[in-house]
Amino acid sequence: MSRVLNLVLLAGVLVVSSCGLDNYDAPESKLYGRVTYNGEPVGVRGTGEAVQLQLYQDGYELRDPIPVYVAQDGSFEATLFNGEYKLVTRDNNGPWVNNRDTTVVNLNGTANVNIEVTPYFTLSDVSLSLSGSQVNASFRINQIVDDAAIDRVMLLVSATSFVDDVVYISRLDLNDVETGVNLTGSLDLSGNSNFEAGRPLVARIGVHPAGKDQAIYSQVVRLR
Repeated sequence: MSRVLNLVLLAGVLVVSSCGLDNYDAPESKLYGRVTYNGEPVGVRGTGEAVQLQLYQDGYELRDPIPVYVAQDGSFEATLFNGEYKLVTRDNNGPWVNNRDTTVVNLNGTANVNIEVTPYFTLSDVSLSLSGSQVNASFRINQIVDDAAIDRVMLLVSATSFVDDVVYISRLDLNDVETGVNLTGSLDLSGNSNFEAGRPLVARIGVHPAGKDQAIYSQVVRLR
């Protein structure tokens, strides 16, 4: 009987201990922000956790960064405990110059912070429209970093709210394009099952710098 009693008491201790571990409060504070250039949000690939920022907190034994994923419109958010954090871009990740300047974030409830970057290229005067089965695009690529080169330019169409060089139903690649001039492209969707089914369509332009892991994108445009 004493052995049974001891086992019951031990089980009770384990239950109490596990309950104690479960009673830690979950983080509730919110960090919000955007990746920007000259105050304007930078469009990136939003799927596959492709573009990340990293948060570090001093004074803790574990120094692994907390990943913060950037959405396709350049925004990001994270749920954290209150405290002081250091926010940096991920090393060699993103369509911008790899300058990992530290932004100090003092979080107490909520905080909003912009991470200013220098992209290799930007997009302006972007117009995307659907005429019949034809997606028509006009845009301008602006050279920001003098020695940067363009690997490819993409016109991408998707039947979901996400569109990038991985998630699309149709794409047109443009090569040997110039910067600083008006560019055009068109993509015929006739015969595409998503188009023929009448699904919603969105589109955007992407510019992939040569030798870099990510493209910069225009903001998403709803075609229908």
